[in-house]
Amino acid sequence: MAGRVRATLSSLLILSSALLLPSLVSGGATKVVQGQKTWCIAKPSADEATLAANLNFACSQVDCSVLQRGWTCFYPDKLMSHASIAMNLYYQSKGRNYWNCYFKGSALIVTTDPSFGSCVYAYA
Repeated sequence: MAGRVRATLSSLLILSSALLLPSLVSGGATKVVQGQKTWCIAKPSADEATLAANLNFACSQVDCSVLQRGWTCFYPDKLMSHASIAMNLYYQSKGRNYWNCYFKGSALIVTTDPSFGSCVYAYA
């Protein structure tokens, strides 16, 4: 029994290593297929000071009017939501390069459209 468990664990370790190796070799970044739609959003773990700085920076570079009261993306009136929308507007306007979604490590690129309700995340 112990030998079987050990063999199973060994197989799982080899399989895990085989699956993780390409990710580690490529710098850990998920590869995006050319032509695949991508959006930039704030990491859920980002702190409020970083989110506020990201929001201010992005909105100094792009038009963030969709975040104003009465516009389609004002609600939910939460820093995480507003920062994500602003960061995505910046990312889209700069050509969707991975380095335009870095924000000092507080952002991530997603391939699932984060739009909700009447708030449509830009895709350029």
